[in-house]
Amino acid sequence: MSAAQTTDRRLWWLLGAAALLSLLWLGATAGLVALVLGPPERAALLPLLDGRLWPVGLAWAVGMVGIAWGLQRWFAHWITPSVQLAEEAQVLLATDVVRELPPKGSPETRALAGLVNQLVAQRETLRQQMDAKVREAAQGIEQEKSRLAALMSELTQSVVVCNLDGRILLYNQRARLQFRALSAAPRLADGAELIGLGRSIYAVFDRQLVAHALDSVQQRLRRGAASPSAQFVTATRAGQLLRVQMAPVRQVPEALETPAGAPALSGFVLMLDNITRDFEEESARDRLLFGLTEGSRSSLANLQAAVDVLDYPDLEPAMRERFLGVVRDEVRAMGMRLQQLVADTADGFKTRWPMEDMLGADLLGAASQRITEATGLPIPPAEVDAALWLRVESFSLMQALVYLAARLQDEFGVRGVSLRLQTGGEDRHQAWLDLVWSGQAMSTETVMGWELDPMRIGSEVLPLSVRDVVERHAGAFWFERDRVRQQAFFRFLLPTAQAQEPMDTAQYVHNDSRPEYYDFDLFRVSARSQALEDTPLTALAYTVFDTETTGLNPSQGDEILQIGATRIVNGKLLRHEGFEQLVHPGRDIPAASIPIHGITPEMVRGQPDILEVLPAFHAFAQDTVLVAHNAAFDMRFLQLKERVSGLVFDQPVLDTLLLSAVVHPQQDSHRLEAIAARFNVTVIGRHTAMGDAMVTAEVFLKLIPLLAEKGIHTLGQARAAAERTYYARLKY
Repeated sequence: MSAAQTTDRRLWWLLGAAALLSLLWLGATAGLVALVLGPPERAALLPLLDGRLWPVGLAWAVGMVGIAWGLQRWFAHWITPSVQLAEEAQVLLATDVVRELPPKGSPETRALAGLVNQLVAQRETLRQQMDAKVREAAQGIEQEKSRLAALMSELTQSVVVCNLDGRILLYNQRARLQFRALSAAPRLADGAELIGLGRSIYAVFDRQLVAHALDSVQQRLRRGAASPSAQFVTATRAGQLLRVQMAPVRQVPEALETPAGAPALSGFVLMLDNITRDFEEESARDRLLFGLTEGSRSSLANLQAAVDVLDYPDLEPAMRERFLGVVRDEVRAMGMRLQQLVADTADGFKTRWPMEDMLGADLLGAASQRITEATGLPIPPAEVDAALWLRVESFSLMQALVYLAARLQDEFGVRGVSLRLQTGGEDRHQAWLDLVWSGQAMSTETVMGWELDPMRIGSEVLPLSVRDVVERHAGAFWFERDRVRQQAFFRFLLPTAQAQEPMDTAQYVHNDSRPEYYDFDLFRVSARSQALEDTPLTALAYTVFDTETTGLNPSQGDEILQIGATRIVNGKLLRHEGFEQLVHPGRDIPAASIPIHGITPEMVRGQPDILEVLPAFHAFAQDTVLVAHNAAFDMRFLQLKERVSGLVFDQPVLDTLLLSAVVHPQQDSHRLEAIAARFNVTVIGRHTAMGDAMVTAEVFLKLIPLLAEKGIHTLGQARAAAERTYYARLKY
């Protein structure tokens, strides 16, 4: 029973007791009068009282009203403030909220509030001291955590760690970008992705495939393998091919074993490689080789037949010329097939070049050394902007510089070259790399020939030309002559590191954000062990969401303007995993509502409609419990779209308004701002979908321990308690 119910019950008991006592007093007075007076006096008194009893009854009723009013005022002054003080003190006891309780009520209650504030201050001092000790003791752990984050961030391979239920508990940035590229549907918002903490890996991989690989790992463990792993190749819904290597995460302590004798596992690690491009290239090479072999087999047969006929000494000249023509045609056809194979192989080689950020001074230093080693030409110190970074494929670019220097030496007798690097004029996104020499000038035709010829360095002929290198860098190449300095130079126009193209998830991506996304506590969650209704609130994954709408009447045509959502996994708010999307409502936005939510018609122009947004939000909220403030309002908008969208949000829903009424029934307001103020939660971005979702999520995390204080630990208990509140009767 709540404190409010107990207080109201006591008040009614006191009122009932007062009414009963007054009735007893009237009865006792009448009885005493009857005993004192004799029969004659009583007989004479009754006519006198006849018709005059109503003033007595009225006086008694007025007395009762006065008693009730006095008791109510007494309760309001002495009892109710004490109950409210107890509820607010419970917040301070069960959460980490630190705020001063306002004094109210009787002097004794005010003094008690002051004592509570002093105790809270003392507790906060002790907590700060304890936190300092914990921070000091956790320095070693934080260092290991930082090392892990750095390792995960720098890995060029996608890594995902899951618990045995397939829930993702760790992934690096490389994996996030790769999974984003694997999504078959276009992303409407950053949250509409396949990967996220607490989400299921089976949204990407078939459950049976993963289970089979895990079975293989466990069999190897039983056989005593030191480093067991399994590998499989699978196709995603977007048609991509992934090579996946699985490694086990062993239970701690390692002494634990399964009944079959294998070490117990707590999860598994997946290392992913997208092999779609490799597969396509290998398929293309197979087709080329097949065409070459099949075509050559026929040509060789024709050549053999022609040669056999040409061996006859008495062969007529016309016949001999005819068979010689067959030989020439077949040789020409074989040559063309070989040239096509070489060209296609070179094209495939060119597309596999990795681009990288490189300090310009480092590139010129390495190129100078390579030129000297290959040609023996002396290279003076390079002219270079020390702060200039380039986005290049350094190996092929250095090969082009060595090739050009070697041809200058061999064909024009150049005895020295130099390198120069500078920003490309007014464009800070481009740079000029110059190979400079003094000596004889050359024609435009010569420069073009050098640019198009396959590069030759010593005895090695490369399947690339200078133009191939330039095109790969989306740059340019030309020859200039500086008559003032009596020098000539080849100039490469190259991209700088600040002018990077949009990030390609098939290439290695550097990311300096740390730490990476991880939560090791998810190992402790096992959704298979119990029904959802009996699952503790602390063990569930939540999607906390909010909507901004054109108005307050979903049944009368108001529409959603924006959806914002965030996730809570294992009791932690994942601020980096959010869903935020403006929605075109398909109707006018009332001018009166714009100052509230701040969404103008210009902001939603060109945005997707609700039927495009709902599938992405449905996928984001999949396998989670929905949480909202005044959830009946938001859910009504979603429910009205079920028939046209075909999407049903049938997961459990928790409402922070109702849960606040469960925890604090005596408080005057359960508006989101009022609850946030009680919990000392900063409100940022009020009446924006994402802002309200974030505040609601923080409030919900504060409510969970207070619900536990009232014996409400599971999802089923929370829903049952919420349904008993007055606010649960509201309908939309």
